[in-house]
Amino acid sequence: MTIKEAQETVDRWIREYGVRYFSELTNMAVLTEEVGELARVMARKYGDQSFKEGEKDNLGEEMADVLWVLLCLANQTGVDLTEELQKSIEKKTQRDSLRHIHNKKLMA
Repeated sequence: MTIKEAQETVDRWIREYGVRYFSELTNMAVLTEEVGELARVMARKYGDQSFKEGEKDNLGEEMADVLWVLLCLANQTGVDLTEELQKSIEKKTQRDSLRHIHNKKLMA
């Protein structure tokens, strides 16, 4: 699935099952909540915390939840994420093409 297809799929789902999009501000709050849930799993899986009884390692699920809400926000605000990601990659390539190669902290 391409990013464009993902945006279209989410839009169809919202219109068919979700009635309408939550407001942009509500979705921003939901995105923040979902990123927090992802951070919790990361802290337990890769950090110093351990999973609580009943918690599961649902890293992929939490990442997908973050992506879902981000796709909603893009649809609501008229952002073409494919185009914006391409621009971001170009910007980072121009700005950072040598930056990380010469970073002694990244050399093994």
